[in-house]
Amino acid sequence: MDTFAMLYETYYDRMYAFLYRLCADRSLTEDLAQETFLQAYQSFHRFRGECAVFTWLASIGKHVYLKHLKRNKSLRLDIAMTDVDALGIQMEDPADYMYRQDAQKAVRTMIKKLPKKYQDVVVLRIYAQLPFSEIALILKISENSAKVIFFRAKKKMMEGLRHEFEL
Repeated sequence: MDTFAMLYETYYDRMYAFLYRLCADRSLTEDLAQETFLQAYQSFHRFRGECAVFTWLASIGKHVYLKHLKRNKSLRLDIAMTDVDALGIQMEDPADYMYRQDAQKAVRTMIKKLPKKYQDVVVLRIYAQLPFSEIALILKISENSAKVIFFRAKKKMMEGLRHEFEL
């Protein structure tokens, strides 16, 4: 129990930030974080150390979030699933706030249209800030595949943004 308490204290803030980026709702994030750590506690004996602890927790957190979405179909998968800066779009002036909001909405829409494996890689790379090696472990693909999928997803989204916003 002491080991798990240390794990909770060490990773709670990072897990909270990851889940908040997915759902953009503080109350929901709190619930999802608690459920994530509950599931982690219940399956802690199965953790084999093949990946970093946060990678394992992020995988559980992602599944908890997706399970929540399936139960609550009124919520949309695209809520807060992107960050324009993470895709390399630079805004020169703070007055571009409305432009930024439109671009973020467009990117959320594009992510939603991507194949599921592309969505998973983009979310884990941008929001969990996981290295490709850990993304590969979570998704059970090769590290090179994770890199290629991320590159293709980013390229596809950038093409759509260039077309829509004339970047």
